Amino acid sequence: MNLKPNYLDNGICLNVLANSVQNAKDCFAAAEGHVVLGVLTKNYSSDIEAIEDMLAYKAQVHNAVSIGLGAGDPNQSDMVARVSKEIQPQHINQVFTGVGASRALLGQAETVINGLVSPTGNIGTVNIATGPLSSQMTSTEVPIETAIAMLKDMGGSSIKYYPMNGLAHVEEFKAVAEACANNDFDIEPTGGIDLDNFEEVVSIAFKAGVKHIIPHVYSSIIDKSTGDTRPEDVAKLYEVIKKF
Repeated sequence: MNLKPNYLDNGICLNVLANSVQNAKDCFAAAEGHVVLGVLTKNYSSDIEAIEDMLAYKAQVHNAVSIGLGAGDPNQSDMVARVSKEIQPQHINQVFTGVGASRALLGQAETVINGLVSPTGNIGTVNIATGPLSSQMTSTEVPIETAIAMLKDMGGSSIKYYPMNGLAHVEEFKAVAEACANNDFDIEPTGGIDLDNFEEVVSIAFKAGVKHIIPHVYSSIIDKSTGDTRPEDVAKLYEVIKKF
């Protein structure tokens, strides 16, 4: 199975949550396969339970699985790394300090591993203290270019910029996108993205020249009564990314 996400020719691939194998299949179809389906380790009580379930997802969506933390929870970092070793998915979500362990356990360089960095309120810097212990300490602000270099050192593929709170940090996001483009690194905007602001968020990264963009659209397109991601909304997002 392919270890890389199925990007469109323009380098964009969606990332949405899947509430069940059937929901994953429906969302996969809605995006014509140009999506990775998020399955959160936080929802499982053990590695074995997570692995068994994720193998079922993997088989039904051609390995388009995105192993997640769960709202960026740093305490899930080790579990993500361990489970990813067994699943060998197309995409892994990690806190900044968990990237190296994930890449080493994977034993291959193809799977996309993002590293979570957060807005600081200062254009050109990001907070890299997003790990289980470091997130409890004082924010560690570094230039975005330094964060990218450190992630490359650890075998990372992309910046996960979270929490964006929609367009609340738009000027900071523009600087992050430009740095990613200039340093041949990918970007994954995350947090507060919905059908209304989605196109603008993606447009910023695309116009900056980032080669691969994986926007995460989560809670805003989830049916609150069922917990399922709405396939019809995934289809709408897919129509947007095809414009670029």
